[in-house]
Amino acid sequence: VQLQASGGGLVQAGGSLRLSCAASGLAFRRYVMGWFRQAPGKEREFVAAMSWSGETTSYGDSVKGRFFISRDNAKNTVYLQMNSLKPEDAAVYYCAATTRPDVNTTIRLYNYWGQGTKVTVSS
Repeated sequence: VQLQASGGGLVQAGGSLRLSCAASGLAFRRYVMGWFRQAPGKEREFVAAMSWSGETTSYGDSVKGRFFISRDNAKNTVYLQMNSLKPEDAAVYYCAATTRPDVNTTIRLYNYWGQGTKVTVSS
């Protein structure tokens, strides 16, 4: 199983970025997909997750209304659209997959993890 995250970079505060995570080696449409992030010196935290069908989503409180998760099961890819970025959004962003049927915010319930893509937000 491989999860390849991309799309990170440097952006000014107030700007937007779209992260992508391409999955291989798993039956993508059977997995709940999530995004997490980890800033230097901080614990990894939940950002967003989406059910296999796309009908159910969950967001961390700090990103609600600014970040949007989506997926394309035909392309085995999950996306994270990040708008109105703030300096506190700077982190390494990880995509993850879980075999659990429900949308989860708990890190330990995710089976597979990507390598992360770094987002830097300048003020």
